[in-house]
Amino acid sequence: MKILIAAAGSRGDVDPYTGLGAALRAAGHEVALATTAPFAPLVHAAGLEFRALHADTRPRGDVTGRRELMRTAAAFLTELGQGFADAVDEGTDLLLLSTTTAPLGWHLAEATGTPSLGVYLQPTAPTGDFPPVVTGARSLGRPGNRAAGRFALRMADRISEQGVARLRDRLALPPLTASAMRRRRERAHWPVLHGCSTALVPTPADWRPGLDVVGNWWPHLDPAERLPGDLEDFLRAGPPPVLIGFGSMASGEGERLGELAVRALRRAGLRGILQSGAAGLAAAGAGPDVLVVGDVPHALLFPRLAAVVHHAGAGTSAAALRAGVPAVPVPVTADQPFWARRLAALGAATAPVPFRSLTAESLAAALERVVGQEAYARAARAAARHIAAEDGAARVLEAVEGAARAR
Repeated sequence: MKILIAAAGSRGDVDPYTGLGAALRAAGHEVALATTAPFAPLVHAAGLEFRALHADTRPRGDVTGRRELMRTAAAFLTELGQGFADAVDEGTDLLLLSTTTAPLGWHLAEATGTPSLGVYLQPTAPTGDFPPVVTGARSLGRPGNRAAGRFALRMADRISEQGVARLRDRLALPPLTASAMRRRRERAHWPVLHGCSTALVPTPADWRPGLDVVGNWWPHLDPAERLPGDLEDFLRAGPPPVLIGFGSMASGEGERLGELAVRALRRAGLRGILQSGAAGLAAAGAGPDVLVVGDVPHALLFPRLAAVVHHAGAGTSAAALRAGVPAVPVPVTADQPFWARRLAALGAATAPVPFRSLTAESLAAALERVVGQEAYARAARAAARHIAAEDGAARVLEAVEGAARAR
């Protein structure tokens, strides 16, 4: 089959699909990954065809507040929709749509008659088991969680409304609201496979048929890839260090966060690695016990760490668990508070330290707990064993082959 995967957002919203695409390609399928231009090298490195989705993924102002985040998301989806139609050619047999691209991809599937499946990194369907992932709210009880979940979907539809309207106009489709299309998909029991571990999100019993949690899809990693020499030397020079990084979050706050991280490490008596990321973390004059690195594969680095301080994005949270390494989650926005609480509930992380209230003192105290108390590492290792028994890519392959038989 000729399969097109469509994904957009930050690196954590795209990288897992490189591994999923590579697994589908290894099974004999032709696979293209449509995403934004900065991730073209990741797509090519996985041996996949790259197709461009034209939208600016750079941070647009302060997105730590919910209102700013919604405004930014609406602008991004509207921009994304304008060029989405160009990514689907006439020979495409199946669309695999991410959480971000599904609200647009449904309309492309209608226009082209192409079958589609959902491949989500976050659970979005309402459930009594937990509150909506994107709200950051604590549990409201089963009825409250379900009601909040339905409200969150209405907000998601509002965010995509303008992008949907413009896309349908370009595709010469009659007007249809985003919420009406979502209801169509729900009535048809449109299948969605969720690429996260059941260690963190067991499939809720109150979900409709067709919604399943199948296990993670891991970023593609070349078997020949190795850690940089200076990082390898640092790891060998002393006890396992702590990694501190915020991924694509906290853009422009590198100097402040770097100084804060160094003070926390010294206070806790730990060696540390700062991952520069979008924040541009720096550690000027920190001394030989702190190293600054750029982009390195989590799969190679994380198993050699004592702990990870991270923003609790879905991908980084899963990578730390996969490595059996405990965490200090510092959520910033969007789905991050949800994953932070799931890690803590599992016992594999400290209680979340909200980004807005992060200090050197609070970070040092959390580091002392997560490194000093064996229970955190024990819970992380148990989760790693659970994750090792899952094969999320194989579950998607089963669904793809089922779709091929149904054609």
